[in-house]
Amino acid sequence: MAPSIWQLLIVLLIVVMIFGTKKLKNIGGDLGGAIKSFKEGMREDKPAAAGSERITQDAGADTIDVQARETAKQDA
Repeated sequence: MAPSIWQLLIVLLIVVMIFGTKKLKNIGGDLGGAIKSFKEGMREDKPAAAGSERITQDAGADTIDVQARETAKQDA
């Protein structure tokens, strides 16, 4: 059963009385900053992850073939 609006308001009032509005403002700002930096980090990480996927896909059977060609060139 979901809490009613009155129950939520009472809980909010108790939290404000315990922590105070200044402390809640600081917590909210810190949480917002953490979420923002996390999102920026995820955006920066996507191109690197896409590049490593291409390397992993290219490192299949072609790698063995390339190594064999390089070895053959060195022997000649």
